[in-house]
Amino acid sequence: MGLERFCVKTPRMVAPLARSVLCIVGLLFTFSQPVCEGFNLDLESPTVYSGPTGSYFGYAVDFYLADSASVVIGAPKADTAQVNVKQGGAVFYCPWGLSQSDCHTIQFDPEGDRSFSLNNTEHQVDFKSHQWFGATVRSHGDTILACAPLYSWRTEKETPHSDATGTCYLSVHNFTKFVEYAPCRTEISEAIGQGYCQGGFSADFTTDGKVVLGGPGSYFWQGQVISAAKEEIIKAYYPGYFMQSVEGQIQTKQVQAQHDDSYQGYSVAVGDFSGDQVEGKTTPMGSYFGYAVATTDINSDGMADLLVGAPMFMVRGSDGRLEEMGRVYVYLQRGPLNLELRLPHLTGTEAFGRFGSTIAPLGDLNQDGFNDVAVSCPFGGEDRQGLVYIYNGYSEGLREKPSQVIAGQWAAGTIPASFGFALRGDKDLDMNGYPDLIVGAFGVNKALLYRSRPIVNTTASLTIYPTMINPEEKNCIVTSGNASVPVSCVNLSFCISADGKHLPDFQVEVQLDSHKHKQKGAVKRALFLDSQQPLLQRRMRVRHGERVCNHTKIYLRGEKDFRDKLSSIYVALNFTLDPKAAADSHGLRPILNYQTANVIEQKAQILLDCGEDNIYNEVPSFYLGDDNSLTLTFNAKNEGEGGAYEAELYVVLPPEADYSGIARNNELTCSYETENQTRYLSCDLGNPMKSGTSLWAGLRFTVPRLKDTHKTVQFDLQIRSKNENNSHSEIVPYKLEVVVQADVILQGVSRPDKVFFPPVNWKLTKNHEVEQDVGPAVEHIYELVNNGPSRISHTLLELRCPLSFQGHPLLYPLEFSTEGPINCTSDKNMNHLRLKVSDLQLCADTHLPGSNEAQNQTVKLCSRPQVVTPVVWNKPDIENTVPLWIIILAILAGTLLLALLIYVLYKFDFFKRSVPYGTAMEKAQLKPQAASEA
Repeated sequence: MGLERFCVKTPRMVAPLARSVLCIVGLLFTFSQPVCEGFNLDLESPTVYSGPTGSYFGYAVDFYLADSASVVIGAPKADTAQVNVKQGGAVFYCPWGLSQSDCHTIQFDPEGDRSFSLNNTEHQVDFKSHQWFGATVRSHGDTILACAPLYSWRTEKETPHSDATGTCYLSVHNFTKFVEYAPCRTEISEAIGQGYCQGGFSADFTTDGKVVLGGPGSYFWQGQVISAAKEEIIKAYYPGYFMQSVEGQIQTKQVQAQHDDSYQGYSVAVGDFSGDQVEGKTTPMGSYFGYAVATTDINSDGMADLLVGAPMFMVRGSDGRLEEMGRVYVYLQRGPLNLELRLPHLTGTEAFGRFGSTIAPLGDLNQDGFNDVAVSCPFGGEDRQGLVYIYNGYSEGLREKPSQVIAGQWAAGTIPASFGFALRGDKDLDMNGYPDLIVGAFGVNKALLYRSRPIVNTTASLTIYPTMINPEEKNCIVTSGNASVPVSCVNLSFCISADGKHLPDFQVEVQLDSHKHKQKGAVKRALFLDSQQPLLQRRMRVRHGERVCNHTKIYLRGEKDFRDKLSSIYVALNFTLDPKAAADSHGLRPILNYQTANVIEQKAQILLDCGEDNIYNEVPSFYLGDDNSLTLTFNAKNEGEGGAYEAELYVVLPPEADYSGIARNNELTCSYETENQTRYLSCDLGNPMKSGTSLWAGLRFTVPRLKDTHKTVQFDLQIRSKNENNSHSEIVPYKLEVVVQADVILQGVSRPDKVFFPPVNWKLTKNHEVEQDVGPAVEHIYELVNNGPSRISHTLLELRCPLSFQGHPLLYPLEFSTEGPINCTSDKNMNHLRLKVSDLQLCADTHLPGSNEAQNQTVKLCSRPQVVTPVVWNKPDIENTVPLWIIILAILAGTLLLALLIYVLYKFDFFKRSVPYGTAMEKAQLKPQAASEA
């Protein structure tokens, strides 16, 4: 039972499935290529490592990047130099970049079978022939773990090899030391113990370097998982000691008998499933469910997810018979130990291909932020050569379809090639920034290294301007022989930009096609001015992170060369990386991201006699919320040689529109009908509609039921007749845009309209308790009015207030109040001093949510007001008062000055009394005279 992993039965051969796939890369250019060209693993030139014939070289593989870029490859049936050991198995060390002859074996164990002496008799201790050393190979840092799961040791039974305890060896410190680790090699060698353990049947390292071994044969095949730190294994090892006690070793124990034949440890993978950054082991089996397990974070949520392979899963075919197809189950970890099974499952398509035999985490191959996974189908494909599928991770798990399929290079012989039986990824061997993949094919003694090519993420644009080609305007010259012919042309420009990780400059081949296929042999109406052909090829050099543009023109051929003037002229841009461009420094050529749309189309119309927009209508677009009415005018012509019998105009109405009547040409008759929820008009054009007939008419519609989730409203028009040949014209779609147009008015006012500062009886204090302590209240009121006709959504009204002026506080944010469905936020804390407030409105960012979600929105803001609050500064009396000491000093100074003035005047006899008319004698002398005169 322990050999079931190594020997796989194939009950019957199945017919190989056709795998050729047609990939369209342009409108005119198709290439037959396999699916695998869609992703970035380089399949053209893999590095192939070969081992000795019959050695099962490639049964196990891994990367080893400690000392140099290299790989390690297990060959469990290889012959070695060990004495008296047959097909003991080996592990090869293969440096990358060198020739295959440089692969050499790692001397983990140079000894042959060991023995010990008891009573002068040599007793053989272990049996290394056919031990399958190298069936399991894993690396971690400078350590390589290699196991021999069929190694047997001391037994007294007739068939000593039946007690396969298994053993492993570790190469540490870059091959400077080798130690043995055989935790199942105990005193109890019978089936009730670990005698059939097959330790190392599966193995892995945790991220911190702990060794995890699976032994599915322990305890009547209940199975066992054993783990120990590699540092402790090295400490416990002592040459010559067969049993060693490793400090800190943990292992599962024997349980009830109903768990016999559970094969725990058949496959192991490590990952954090407890939420405490401690990695656990997953070990399910059950009817080959759990034959392979792997853990990796595929949806980039920071938690490890679980993938479980069931390579013998049966699927019921179309004939009702069960066929073995294989399946991989994906469990997303939603929380600690909370695994959610994702649907649909990944199911194989190759009968008896053993899809899901090996699952390998690859890391992020295409650098899109999600880890990818490889799944093997080692007996699938043509002639059972083996297949490996690459699945990409995304936010919801793994994508259902593979982005790349790798096929084996060797057909099945006596032993199937088993391409993909061993897989290993998630390591960057050539250091180009992208992880690589190793695939083993032990049936042909091969291992292949596939390196990842740099991914180019491109953005391209194609523009035609103007989109109308006027046949009457000859604005370009075409040289034909010695003649110059004026033609009608329009401009065309195309631009390409690219980015990616570790990208060199690269060349892009651009192919332009000016004709949309309608039927074989159709006339190509437009040609490129540069080539005078309907095709144009350009080679452009694009530098990483730059945008490169190119320009040309397309022109109309002569009107006599074609008849179709109604249908659009399509121009297609198709770009690919130049296959002749030189490889990068790693010898790899970049590849376009497989999700890139590398074909872009634009169209132009031939200008007809129906206005500037080339469409007969009276409404350029529809407005949500408006009473939309439309007059659609058409011109129906019969340019054939005969009459069109029972000709009618067939117009399919969109669900948003209603038919109103005929606007022009009263002779036209139309009927309105409904068929299978399709509403249409059928207008009689004549029976017959004679050759050369040109009929003008107009149809009126209303469009009252516009949906805000639709960008356009489309009418489909077609001329139908009962003629046997060409009974239906091409359907002409007429699209009108659905737009949002809103006339929005914003107005505001300040209350009060003027502020006097400081207010009466206001005092400046440090402790504020009520709003009046801060200053006078200012209230701004804003009104936002939508005059339509459409509603608006996700509207942001931003109000700004000056909270400071020249570094000094000016306004104190207090609070705001709103009316209506308004959600207000502010970038400042409201009332951070927690004052007692009254109802005030504060300037704030205001969101006015609506229900409209239309794409094309036009909002007209009629005003951008500034609400101004003038501030008038008062001059209180306190500002004119003079300190008392200045007043007293002024009085004293005035008194002193007055005294000094008086003293000076006194000295000048200013204060002596004077008689106006002289002395008394003078008065006496005057008296007689006065008397005589009298």
